[in-house]
Amino acid sequence: MASATEHPSILLVEDDQLDIMNVQRELRKHNVDVPLYIARNGREALNMLRGEGGQAPIPKPSVVMLDLNMPRMNGLELLSTLRSDPEFVGLNVFITTTSDLETDRLKAQDLAVSGYIIKPLSFDSFGEGGTTVDGFSLFLDLLRLKE
Repeated sequence: MASATEHPSILLVEDDQLDIMNVQRELRKHNVDVPLYIARNGREALNMLRGEGGQAPIPKPSVVMLDLNMPRMNGLELLSTLRSDPEFVGLNVFITTTSDLETDRLKAQDLAVSGYIIKPLSFDSFGEGGTTVDGFSLFLDLLRLKE
């Protein structure tokens, strides 16, 4: 079976259509042309990863971009589940959220996230969203998805 690094892909776990479109636009802008799988909540993401709920499993993604605030199963619940699953414990997970709460940040750090990106995902603005730009650049560099 091919490893994630041989065939890079991204799993975006996000329930907001506008945020999904922002991520798609930014990936295109940065010439990142890899499969993007989209799940609307943590439960749907688990079904996609494990091939449950009548769904064929997706290839193991190089990275998961994970929103915190979602229905059914939120981002921290999904992250906790992934970290306790031997098959997915090592996944690169980037939190994308509107929450800048220290408690969310600490919980995410305890669950070994690769990065924490505050929305809105405006990767070009270096003013208020400077950390977002840095986070996304780090995200791309880590995956070596840039051409």
